[in-house]
Amino acid sequence: MAFISYAQNLEDVMLWRVFSGLEKGFYIDVGANDPVIDSVTKAFYDRGWRGVNIEPLQSYYQRLCQERTRDINLQVAAGNYTGMVAFYEIPDTGLSTMNYDIAEQHRLHGWEIKETKVPVMTLLEICQNYVRETIHFLKIDVEGTEKQVLLGMDFQQYRPWVIVIEATIPLGKQQKHSEWEDILLRHGYQYTYFDGLNRFYIAQEKGDCLSHFSSPPNPFDEYLRYSEFCLKERIDHIYVRRPWITAPLFSTELPQQEQRQILKKHLQGALADANTC
Repeated sequence: MAFISYAQNLEDVMLWRVFSGLEKGFYIDVGANDPVIDSVTKAFYDRGWRGVNIEPLQSYYQRLCQERTRDINLQVAAGNYTGMVAFYEIPDTGLSTMNYDIAEQHRLHGWEIKETKVPVMTLLEICQNYVRETIHFLKIDVEGTEKQVLLGMDFQQYRPWVIVIEATIPLGKQQKHSEWEDILLRHGYQYTYFDGLNRFYIAQEKGDCLSHFSSPPNPFDEYLRYSEFCLKERIDHIYVRRPWITAPLFSTELPQQEQRQILKKHLQGALADANTC
């Protein structure tokens, strides 16, 4: 059975290499965003895993509560103190941030910015309140406040096996890990892989995981992107469940050109549905 990847850049495929032999595990997702689209944790949740989703944006938090009933869903931001913080919301994107300068850059490029106040907690406090088991992976996607998130964690007390952090500037290719990487290196984490967007780190005591990062996702991972899965489901719906629609394709009486036109029409419909799946 193919592994369905929901993540933006196949991060879940790389993580599945490490954890495919684990029946159930635990994750923390900082900046969880949507529970399905571009989700790094969705494939794991579908396989019985559970975890903590940290998402300050109201709309995404509500979706998480609806879709992730086994998870602990927190409508807070993660930082290096506990209190309230200004949050710059960019609706229906993954660009919302606590970083004023980044928000202003987005505003200059025409994005609508909505400033609100949201609760902020440290990762340490969240772990003390909600984590009672091994953290198998920690994913961080916070649009410019990675350092504050890491400073709010005790990596001696809580040791995620793998840490995945978005490491480029928002909407750009330039890497920014020099701002925060030393925090992880000082606490016994080893850099192992960069996928063009994220950097992956392994706890030193889990060095046997390093071999899983020797190559990028490839056919041997036997994965299917979620968009491709939706397209496959749609085509199956057309060709298997509605044979009366496509029966003319198999008629030798129809000219070949007409058969192609029918096929093209249904495939275009399938692609349109897949894009909204």
